[in-house]
Amino acid sequence: MILTSKQLILSVGELLADFIGQTFSESLFDAADFTRFQGGSPANMAANMARLGNQAALVACVGDDNLGRYLVQKVAETGIDVSHIHVQSTQPTSLVVVSRTKGTPDFIAYRTADCLIQPEHLPDQLLDQTALFHTTCFALSRNPAQTTIVDAARRASIAGAQISIDANYAPSIWPDRDNAWQVLGDYCASGALVKLSEDDAERLYGAPQTPEQIRTDFHRMGAKLVCLTLGAEGSIVSTDNGGSVVQMPGKPLSVVDATGAGDAYWAGFLTAWLDGCTPAECAAAGANLAALKLIRRGSLPPTVDRKVLYEL
Repeated sequence: MILTSKQLILSVGELLADFIGQTFSESLFDAADFTRFQGGSPANMAANMARLGNQAALVACVGDDNLGRYLVQKVAETGIDVSHIHVQSTQPTSLVVVSRTKGTPDFIAYRTADCLIQPEHLPDQLLDQTALFHTTCFALSRNPAQTTIVDAARRASIAGAQISIDANYAPSIWPDRDNAWQVLGDYCASGALVKLSEDDAERLYGAPQTPEQIRTDFHRMGAKLVCLTLGAEGSIVSTDNGGSVVQMPGKPLSVVDATGAGDAYWAGFLTAWLDGCTPAECAAAGANLAALKLIRRGSLPPTVDRKVLYEL
């Protein structure tokens, strides 16, 4: 798929503050000191897309407080269109406390303004400009954002947009696993591109599953593409209802900070997808951008040469 008249990458969901441990620890139990960063997977995804030269906008809610103002300023600095970020007077800005780790971080989320996305925040006029509509399980885990985003994804798909989701399920965020499967099914029915990690899948199923089972279930729900990331082992990408499967090996790296690596991977993958690349080329592009994130602390550089995605 190559963008023509529609250019907008629309990322919908949480914009929040990440307080990340300054030193490596096994969990938050051992983490003592924290540094503040702009966070939220949809916000990070939009920022990474903007860094690559894409036209990106974020739909999100923050509180009417200095933390919210800080977050809007930080995402605006990446080149994101922030005119669709809404300020809520009834709830403070959401935040997450995260351990610094080389694997899956330990975290606690304090949910407030982020889940207050309303239908009027996603009008048809905005969706008509959208080439790619992206969200996360975190964003879908609570109403009114849940119902709002699923309906907006359906309308965006009808208008010609490609739907995407990071299925980053966590039971601490979304305790009702049955409801999560139902909502994911409603979302994937619009032909979604789905990314999830092995850890995401194990949390979603409640037990380890084979890659074959994972891709079969998501394709059955309507997913056009299923990308299962395997950490250092690479990734598996399935299309054509599982009829075409490619496995990409991982890269040996000295990991400095794993936080945000999944968002970097998916931004690289989706940029390549929009550039008309094959699933294997998309996976390689995602791995290249994730590698750039893994070897540095904090966010990616302010701008990233798109050529990085396609280097061998």
